[in-house]
Amino acid sequence: MALTVEIRKRLGSFSLEVSFRAEDGETLALLGASGCGKSVTLKCIAGILRPDEGRIELDGRVLYDSAARVDLPPQRRRVGYLFQQYALFPHMTVAQNIAAAVARKNRRAAVTAEKIRAFHLGGLENKRSSQLSGGQQQRVALARILASEPALLLLDEPFSALDSYLKYQLELELADTLAAFPGPSVWVSHDRGEVYRNCRRVCVVDQGRSEPVRTMDELFRSPGTESAARLSGCKNYVSARPGGAGVLVPDWGVELRCAGAVPPETDLIGIRAHYVRPAGAGEVNALPCLVERVIQDVFETVLLLRPEGAAPEAPVLRLAMEKAPLPPQAGSRLTVAIPPEDILLLRKGGR
Repeated sequence: MALTVEIRKRLGSFSLEVSFRAEDGETLALLGASGCGKSVTLKCIAGILRPDEGRIELDGRVLYDSAARVDLPPQRRRVGYLFQQYALFPHMTVAQNIAAAVARKNRRAAVTAEKIRAFHLGGLENKRSSQLSGGQQQRVALARILASEPALLLLDEPFSALDSYLKYQLELELADTLAAFPGPSVWVSHDRGEVYRNCRRVCVVDQGRSEPVRTMDELFRSPGTESAARLSGCKNYVSARPGGAGVLVPDWGVELRCAGAVPPETDLIGIRAHYVRPAGAGEVNALPCLVERVIQDVFETVLLLRPEGAAPEAPVLRLAMEKAPLPPQAGSRLTVAIPPEDILLLRKGGR
Protein backbone atom coordinates (compact mmCIF):
# COMPACT_ATOMS: atom_id res chain seq x y z
CA MET A 1 0.00 0.00 0.00
CA ALA A 2 2.16 2.87 -1.28
CA LEU A 3 1.47 6.43 -2.39
CA THR A 4 3.05 7.71 -5.61
CA VAL A 5 2.78 11.40 -6.46
CA GLU A 6 4.00 13.14 -9.60
CA ILE A 7 2.10 16.36 -10.23
CA ARG A 8 2.41 19.88 -11.55
CA LYS A 9 0.15 22.85 -10.82
CA ARG A 10 0.28 26.59 -11.36
CA LEU A 11 -1.46 29.04 -9.02
CA GLY A 12 -0.97 32.57 -10.34
CA SER A 13 2.77 33.17 -10.40
CA PHE A 14 3.46 30.12 -8.21
CA SER A 15 4.43 26.88 -9.91
CA LEU A 16 4.36 23.49 -8.15
CA GLU A 17 6.26 20.46 -9.43
CA VAL A 18 6.62 17.61 -6.95
CA SER A 19 7.45 13.93 -7.23
CA PHE A 20 7.80 11.42 -4.37
CA ARG A 21 6.73 7.99 -3.13
CA ALA A 22 5.64 7.04 0.40
CA GLU A 23 5.90 3.35 1.20
CA ASP A 24 3.45 1.09 2.99
CA GLY A 25 3.39 1.86 6.71
CA GLU A 26 5.80 4.78 6.31
CA THR A 27 5.43 8.32 7.61
CA LEU A 28 7.16 10.46 4.99
CA ALA A 29 8.02 14.07 5.84
CA LEU A 30 7.44 16.95 3.44
CA LEU A 31 9.81 19.56 4.82
CA GLY A 32 9.90 23.12 3.56
CA ALA A 33 9.58 26.79 4.43
CA SER A 34 6.19 28.50 4.61
CA GLY A 35 4.74 29.10 1.15
CA CYS A 36 6.86 26.46 -0.61
CA GLY A 37 3.87 24.36 -1.74
CA LYS A 38 3.59 21.69 0.97
CA SER A 39 -0.07 22.29 1.79
CA VAL A 40 -0.97 22.68 -1.90
CA THR A 41 0.54 19.24 -2.46
CA LEU A 42 -1.63 17.71 0.26
CA LYS A 43 -4.76 19.35 -1.14
CA CYS A 44 -4.00 17.90 -4.57
CA ILE A 45 -3.58 14.42 -3.08
CA ALA A 46 -6.83 14.74 -1.14
CA GLY A 47 -8.75 15.98 -4.19
CA ILE A 48 -9.46 19.45 -2.77
CA LEU A 49 -7.37 20.98 -5.56
CA ARG A 50 -6.92 19.56 -9.05
CA PRO A 51 -3.37 19.40 -10.46
CA ASP A 52 -2.82 20.70 -13.98
CA GLU A 53 -1.14 17.46 -14.98
CA GLY A 54 0.47 14.36 -13.56
CA ARG A 55 -0.58 11.25 -11.68
CA ILE A 56 -1.44 10.22 -8.11
CA GLU A 57 -1.72 6.54 -7.20
CA LEU A 58 -2.58 4.96 -3.84
CA ASP A 59 -2.36 1.24 -3.20
CA GLY A 60 -2.68 0.49 -6.92
CA ARG A 61 -5.73 2.77 -7.30
CA VAL A 62 -5.38 5.78 -9.56
CA LEU A 63 -6.70 8.86 -7.76
CA TYR A 64 -5.69 11.30 -10.46
CA ASP A 65 -4.24 10.91 -13.96
CA SER A 66 -4.39 13.85 -16.33
CA ALA A 67 -3.53 11.72 -19.36
CA ALA A 68 -6.25 9.13 -18.62
CA ARG A 69 -8.69 11.82 -17.42
CA VAL A 70 -9.13 10.21 -14.02
CA ASP A 71 -9.97 12.51 -11.10
CA LEU A 72 -11.69 10.77 -8.18
CA PRO A 73 -13.73 13.03 -5.87
CA PRO A 74 -12.40 13.42 -2.31
CA GLN A 75 -14.99 11.09 -0.77
CA ARG A 76 -13.81 8.21 -2.97
CA ARG A 77 -10.10 8.60 -2.33
CA ARG A 78 -10.00 7.12 1.20
CA VAL A 79 -7.68 9.88 2.36
CA GLY A 80 -7.71 11.14 5.95
CA TYR A 81 -6.67 14.80 6.15
CA LEU A 82 -5.71 16.45 9.45
CA PHE A 83 -5.99 20.18 8.77
CA GLN A 84 -3.96 22.76 10.70
CA GLN A 85 -7.11 24.04 12.44
CA TYR A 86 -8.70 20.53 12.59
CA ALA A 87 -11.89 21.56 10.69
CA LEU A 88 -14.35 20.09 13.20
CA PHE A 89 -18.04 20.71 12.58
CA PRO A 90 -18.82 23.50 15.10
CA HIS A 91 -22.54 22.69 15.36
CA MET A 92 -21.85 19.02 16.24
CA THR A 93 -20.78 17.39 19.48
CA VAL A 94 -17.63 15.27 19.81
CA ALA A 95 -19.62 12.08 19.32
CA GLN A 96 -21.48 13.50 16.33
CA ASN A 97 -18.24 14.65 14.69
CA ILE A 98 -16.79 11.16 14.94
CA ALA A 99 -20.02 9.40 13.89
CA ALA A 100 -20.29 11.57 10.78
CA ALA A 101 -17.17 9.87 9.39
CA VAL A 102 -18.50 6.31 9.71
CA ALA A 103 -19.94 5.19 6.38
CA ARG A 104 -21.97 2.22 7.62
CA LYS A 105 -24.92 3.36 9.70
CA ASN A 106 -25.17 0.09 11.62
CA ARG A 107 -21.56 0.55 12.80
CA ARG A 108 -21.68 4.21 13.82
CA ALA A 109 -22.43 3.76 17.50
CA ALA A 110 -19.83 1.01 17.98
CA VAL A 111 -17.08 2.78 16.03
CA THR A 112 -17.77 6.11 17.75
CA ALA A 113 -17.58 4.49 21.20
CA GLU A 114 -14.34 2.69 20.27
CA LYS A 115 -12.66 5.90 19.03
CA ILE A 116 -13.77 7.83 22.12
CA ARG A 117 -12.06 5.19 24.27
CA ALA A 118 -8.96 5.00 22.07
CA PHE A 119 -8.41 8.77 22.05
CA HIS A 120 -9.27 9.36 25.74
CA LEU A 121 -12.32 11.46 24.99
CA GLY A 122 -14.58 9.98 27.67
CA GLY A 123 -16.72 12.64 29.32
CA LEU A 124 -16.43 14.97 26.32
CA GLU A 125 -18.94 13.20 24.07
CA ASN A 126 -21.56 15.94 24.30
CA LYS A 127 -19.27 18.94 24.09
CA ARG A 128 -18.88 21.08 20.97
CA SER A 129 -15.52 22.06 19.49
CA SER A 130 -15.69 25.56 21.01
CA GLN A 131 -15.74 23.95 24.46
CA LEU A 132 -12.56 21.91 23.84
CA SER A 133 -8.90 22.70 24.31
CA GLY A 134 -6.53 22.60 21.34
CA GLY A 135 -5.26 19.17 22.34
CA GLN A 136 -8.80 17.79 22.73
CA GLN A 137 -9.75 19.17 19.32
CA GLN A 138 -6.79 17.40 17.75
CA ARG A 139 -7.78 14.10 19.37
CA VAL A 140 -11.33 14.47 18.06
CA ALA A 141 -10.05 15.28 14.56
CA LEU A 142 -7.79 12.20 14.56
CA ALA A 143 -10.58 10.01 15.90
CA ARG A 144 -12.91 11.25 13.16
CA ILE A 145 -10.28 10.63 10.47
CA LEU A 146 -9.58 7.06 11.59
CA ALA A 147 -13.29 6.33 11.95
CA SER A 148 -13.54 6.79 8.17
CA GLU A 149 -11.07 3.89 7.65
CA PRO A 150 -8.66 5.81 5.41
CA ALA A 151 -5.93 4.19 3.33
CA LEU A 152 -3.70 7.27 3.66
CA LEU A 153 -3.14 9.94 6.32
CA LEU A 154 -2.16 13.53 5.48
CA LEU A 155 -0.95 15.67 8.39
CA ASP A 156 -0.70 19.39 7.67
CA GLU A 157 1.56 20.90 10.36
CA PRO A 158 -0.37 19.04 13.09
CA PHE A 159 0.98 21.12 15.99
CA SER A 160 0.83 24.62 14.52
CA ALA A 161 -2.28 25.46 16.55
CA LEU A 162 -0.83 24.25 19.88
CA ASP A 163 1.44 25.85 22.45
CA SER A 164 4.74 24.19 23.26
CA TYR A 165 3.46 22.84 26.60
CA LEU A 166 0.81 20.70 24.90
CA LYS A 167 2.91 19.77 21.90
CA TYR A 168 5.24 17.25 23.54
CA GLN A 169 2.56 14.91 24.91
CA LEU A 170 0.39 15.15 21.80
CA GLU A 171 3.39 14.39 19.59
CA LEU A 172 3.93 11.15 21.51
CA GLU A 173 0.26 10.25 21.13
CA LEU A 174 0.32 11.01 17.40
CA ALA A 175 3.47 8.90 16.99
CA ASP A 176 1.64 5.95 18.60
CA THR A 177 -1.33 6.49 16.27
CA LEU A 178 0.90 6.49 13.19
CA ALA A 179 2.81 3.41 14.36
CA ALA A 180 -0.48 1.49 14.48
CA PHE A 181 -1.71 2.80 11.12
CA PRO A 182 -1.11 0.24 8.34
CA GLY A 183 -1.02 2.62 5.37
CA PRO A 184 1.36 5.43 4.36
CA SER A 185 1.27 8.87 5.97
CA VAL A 186 2.60 12.23 4.78
CA TRP A 187 3.63 14.70 7.50
CA VAL A 188 4.00 18.33 6.37
CA SER A 189 6.18 20.57 8.52
CA HIS A 190 8.83 23.27 8.59
CA ASP A 191 10.11 21.99 11.97
CA ARG A 192 13.18 19.80 11.43
CA GLY A 193 13.13 18.40 14.98
CA GLU A 194 9.49 17.40 14.70
CA VAL A 195 9.98 15.40 11.51
CA TYR A 196 13.36 13.99 12.61
CA ARG A 197 11.70 12.44 15.66
CA ASN A 198 8.74 11.03 13.75
CA CYS A 199 9.81 10.28 10.15
CA ARG A 200 12.53 8.04 8.74
CA ARG A 201 12.61 9.67 5.30
CA VAL A 202 12.08 13.20 4.03
CA CYS A 203 11.28 15.03 0.81
CA VAL A 204 12.48 18.65 0.86
CA VAL A 205 10.26 21.11 -1.03
CA ASP A 206 11.83 24.42 -2.04
CA GLN A 207 9.89 27.12 -3.91
CA GLY A 208 7.47 24.60 -5.35
CA ARG A 209 10.09 22.02 -6.39
CA SER A 210 10.69 18.72 -4.63
CA GLU A 211 14.13 17.27 -4.08
CA PRO A 212 14.78 13.51 -4.14
CA VAL A 213 13.52 11.59 -1.12
CA ARG A 214 16.30 10.68 1.32
CA THR A 215 16.68 9.40 4.85
CA MET A 216 16.74 11.85 7.71
CA ASP A 217 20.34 10.93 8.46
CA GLU A 218 21.29 11.71 4.85
CA LEU A 219 19.59 15.11 5.06
CA PHE A 220 21.64 16.11 8.10
CA ARG A 221 24.89 14.47 7.00
CA SER A 222 24.88 15.56 3.37
CA PRO A 223 22.01 17.93 2.49
CA GLY A 224 23.46 18.75 -0.96
CA THR A 225 21.62 22.04 -1.53
CA GLU A 226 21.49 25.31 0.34
CA SER A 227 17.74 25.03 0.87
CA ALA A 228 18.01 21.54 2.35
CA ALA A 229 20.88 22.61 4.61
CA ARG A 230 18.90 25.59 5.92
CA LEU A 231 15.90 23.37 6.66
CA SER A 232 18.19 20.96 8.52
CA GLY A 233 19.26 23.81 10.82
CA CYS A 234 22.65 24.82 9.42
CA LYS A 235 23.48 28.44 10.38
CA ASN A 236 26.77 29.21 8.59
CA TYR A 237 27.08 29.72 4.81
CA VAL A 238 29.86 31.18 2.72
CA SER A 239 30.61 31.09 -1.01
CA ALA A 240 33.28 28.56 -1.99
CA ARG A 241 34.70 26.70 -4.97
CA PRO A 242 36.75 23.52 -5.42
CA GLY A 243 40.48 23.96 -5.01
CA GLY A 244 43.52 22.02 -3.87
CA ALA A 245 42.69 19.52 -1.13
CA GLY A 246 39.36 21.08 -0.37
CA VAL A 247 37.58 24.36 -1.04
CA LEU A 248 38.70 27.93 -1.57
CA VAL A 249 36.73 30.47 0.47
CA PRO A 250 37.49 33.89 -1.09
CA ASP A 251 35.35 35.90 1.36
CA TRP A 252 37.41 34.59 4.27
CA GLY A 253 40.70 34.46 2.36
CA VAL A 254 41.33 30.81 3.28
CA GLU A 255 41.42 27.30 1.88
CA LEU A 256 39.70 24.61 3.95
CA ARG A 257 40.45 20.92 3.77
CA CYS A 258 37.46 18.60 3.17
CA ALA A 259 37.03 14.94 4.07
CA GLY A 260 36.32 13.76 0.51
CA ALA A 261 36.33 14.83 -3.10
CA VAL A 262 34.69 18.20 -3.76
CA PRO A 263 32.02 18.07 -6.49
CA PRO A 264 32.72 20.55 -9.31
CA GLU A 265 29.26 22.13 -8.94
CA THR A 266 29.97 23.23 -5.35
CA ASP A 267 28.90 26.88 -4.92
CA LEU A 268 29.18 27.32 -1.18
CA ILE A 269 29.80 25.50 2.07
CA GLY A 270 27.70 25.11 5.17
CA ILE A 271 29.12 24.72 8.67
CA ARG A 272 26.94 23.74 11.59
CA ALA A 273 27.42 26.15 14.50
CA HIS A 274 27.72 23.32 17.04
CA TYR A 275 30.63 21.77 15.12
CA VAL A 276 32.84 24.89 15.24
CA ARG A 277 35.13 24.64 18.28
CA PRO A 278 38.15 26.35 19.83
CA ALA A 279 41.24 25.02 18.06
CA GLY A 280 43.96 22.94 19.62
CA ALA A 281 47.61 23.25 18.62
CA GLY A 282 48.27 22.18 15.03
CA GLU A 283 44.63 21.44 14.20
CA VAL A 284 43.48 21.25 10.60
CA ASN A 285 41.30 24.13 9.33
CA ALA A 286 42.29 26.45 12.18
CA LEU A 287 40.88 29.96 11.72
CA PRO A 288 42.12 32.93 13.80
CA CYS A 289 39.05 35.10 14.40
CA LEU A 290 37.88 38.30 16.02
CA VAL A 291 34.95 37.89 18.40
CA GLU A 292 32.40 40.42 17.13
CA ARG A 293 29.49 39.57 19.40
CA VAL A 294 28.56 37.28 22.30
CA ILE A 295 24.94 36.12 22.67
CA GLN A 296 23.78 34.32 25.81
CA ASP A 297 20.86 32.06 24.89
CA VAL A 298 18.82 29.97 27.33
CA PHE A 299 20.98 26.84 27.17
CA GLU A 300 23.99 27.88 25.07
CA THR A 301 26.42 30.67 24.35
CA VAL A 302 26.69 31.88 20.75
CA LEU A 303 29.76 33.68 19.41
CA LEU A 304 29.73 35.64 16.15
CA LEU A 305 33.26 35.45 14.73
CA ARG A 306 34.98 37.26 11.87
CA PRO A 307 37.93 35.31 10.43
CA GLU A 308 41.13 37.36 10.20
CA GLY A 309 41.60 38.56 6.63
CA ALA A 310 37.89 38.27 5.82
CA ALA A 311 36.36 40.85 3.49
CA PRO A 312 34.29 43.53 5.31
CA GLU A 313 31.04 42.25 3.76
CA ALA A 314 31.89 38.58 4.34
CA PRO A 315 29.48 36.53 6.48
CA VAL A 316 30.47 35.97 10.09
CA LEU A 317 31.06 32.49 11.51
CA ARG A 318 28.58 31.43 14.18
CA LEU A 319 29.87 29.19 16.99
CA ALA A 320 27.40 27.60 19.42
CA MET A 321 28.81 26.18 22.64
CA GLU A 322 27.61 24.93 25.99
CA LYS A 323 26.41 27.74 28.23
CA ALA A 324 29.52 29.58 29.39
CA PRO A 325 29.38 31.93 32.41
CA LEU A 326 32.71 33.52 31.34
CA PRO A 327 32.77 33.32 27.53
CA PRO A 328 35.29 35.16 25.32
CA GLN A 329 34.51 38.86 25.20
CA ALA A 330 33.60 40.91 22.14
CA GLY A 331 36.79 42.34 20.65
CA SER A 332 38.98 39.43 21.81
CA ARG A 333 40.77 36.96 19.56
CA LEU A 334 39.88 33.30 19.28
CA THR A 335 41.23 30.60 17.00
CA VAL A 336 38.64 27.99 16.05
CA ALA A 337 38.78 24.76 14.07
CA ILE A 338 36.33 23.32 11.53
CA PRO A 339 36.73 19.53 11.17
CA PRO A 340 37.02 18.53 7.48
CA GLU A 341 34.23 15.95 7.86
CA ASP A 342 31.85 18.63 9.13
CA ILE A 343 32.05 20.89 6.07
CA LEU A 344 28.85 20.62 4.01
CA LEU A 345 29.46 20.94 0.26
CA LEU A 346 26.41 22.63 -1.25
CA ARG A 347 24.78 23.93 -4.42
CA LYS A 348 22.90 27.20 -4.21
CA GLY A 349 19.10 27.14 -4.20
CA GLY A 350 17.54 23.81 -5.12
CA ARG A 351 19.57 23.06 -8.22
